[in-house]
Amino acid sequence: MIMEKENRKHKDSLFVDLFYQDETAKKNLLSLYNALHDTEYQDEDVIRKVKTPDVLYKNFKNDISFEVDGQVLVLGEHQSTVNPNIPFRCLLYVGRAYEQLIDKKARYRTTLVRIPTPEFYTFYNGQKDQPLEQELKLSDAFINPVGNNSAELKVKVININSDKAHELLKKCDILREYSQFIDTVRAHSGEESAIKKAIRECIDRGILADYLKRKGSEVENMLIAEYSYEEDIQVKQQEAKQQGRQEGLILSGRIFQTVKSNPNLTDEQIAAEVGCEPEEVESTRKMFGI
Repeated sequence: MIMEKENRKHKDSLFVDLFYQDETAKKNLLSLYNALHDTEYQDEDVIRKVKTPDVLYKNFKNDISFEVDGQVLVLGEHQSTVNPNIPFRCLLYVGRAYEQLIDKKARYRTTLVRIPTPEFYTFYNGQKDQPLEQELKLSDAFINPVGNNSAELKVKVININSDKAHELLKKCDILREYSQFIDTVRAHSGEESAIKKAIRECIDRGILADYLKRKGSEVENMLIAEYSYEEDIQVKQQEAKQQGRQEGLILSGRIFQTVKSNPNLTDEQIAAEVGCEPEEVESTRKMFGI
């Protein structure tokens, strides 16, 4: 029960606050939308925020969705390695978004129900080298080849690191300043009070100055939580790999003992007795030369 309560309390990232929660969020979203589509909307009321139950992350919210001009956009920001499962998560996410946008009764009409066109973007802001742009497709995860009636979902991944100088950063001032701020925080990493120093420096340089003046302490708390979350994910990934190696060694040991005790059994018979795949038996035989 305690874990369930914790999972319902999602912490917002700095990206989510800047583009979804803050008093300037609609203005920032409109600027980003215009930059993505080469439009010149001025009225912030064209932005309609979409609230969805969280499906991309359990305890940390780093994604937003909104509707504008017949389109529903799902945006996420990553500071860790780009996850190839993002399209699948976005599929679940947009389904929840449509539940909020389309009246329930409309689903049962006999006439065609018009729905906003979905678009998916992930902004990569991590330290590992990634392409300037890449496209992730849901069909890459399909077990069988894509058929004529198969669904498809594409996510455009844009590298927003300042040194990559993506064209989008030139078109959207707020996204460029956000990227510059993250760069500044990293430049001070390892120093005492690194985030506070980065905030003061960016205010002096005019980077997110008004926002940081208003919410400096909140920004500090958000970044501490964000980086702690990233570190936690990395630790869990390392632990999973280590556990996997340990389980692999134990399995190899069981296969080895079974093969030695029953040298006339086939790989399939060994696999059935040990409880593994024949390929794992074959791999163990090659490893030990048995």
